[in-house]
Amino acid sequence: MSKTSPDKKISSGILLAARAAFKEAYAGVSLSHGGPFGAVVTRSGVIIGRGHNTVLKEEDPTCHAEINAIRKASRYLKSHSLKGCALVTTAEPCPMCLAAAYWAGIRNVYYMAGGSAISAIGFSDEKIYSELKKSAKKRSVRCVRVCGLERETKDLIFRWKQKKGKIY
Repeated sequence: MSKTSPDKKISSGILLAARAAFKEAYAGVSLSHGGPFGAVVTRSGVIIGRGHNTVLKEEDPTCHAEINAIRKASRYLKSHSLKGCALVTTAEPCPMCLAAAYWAGIRNVYYMAGGSAISAIGFSDEKIYSELKKSAKKRSVRCVRVCGLERETKDLIFRWKQKKGKIY
C-alpha cells in the first residue's frame, strides 16, 4: 500500500468524479455484485468509463471496479492507451488494478479509502504486496518456466516482429 498523504487541493472535477465513483459502488453493493468499490476514468474532466466491482456477478476475480472502468474507457476511446486520463476510485487500488493503470498509461489515480480502512472489512492486499517483495522462488504462487519449447517461442516472437506488432 502506498504511503501518500491526502491532497487537500483536489479540483472540483475530481470531487465530482469521486461522487460518481461512490454512486457506482453503491449500485454494486445494492445489486450484490461484489465488494464495495466503484471507479471512474476521466479525460479532460469528462467521465469516459465507469464501473463497480462485479467479481461475484461475473464469477471472475479480475472484475474489480477499476478494471471495469478502464475497460469501458478503452472501448470508448477505441484505444488501449488512456494517457491523459485519471482514475478515480473509492478505495486505494489493489496491485492488479494499479498495474492496469500503469499498462493503460494512466498517471494520476485518486482514491478515497486507504488500505487500512479496506483491510478492516476483509479486503487486504498486504499478502500480495509482501509476496511481490520476495524473490520468485520464495513466493507462494509458483511461476515455472517451461523448457523444451524454445523453437516455438522464438518462432512466435519472430512472427510478431515480422508483423511489426504494436507495443503498448
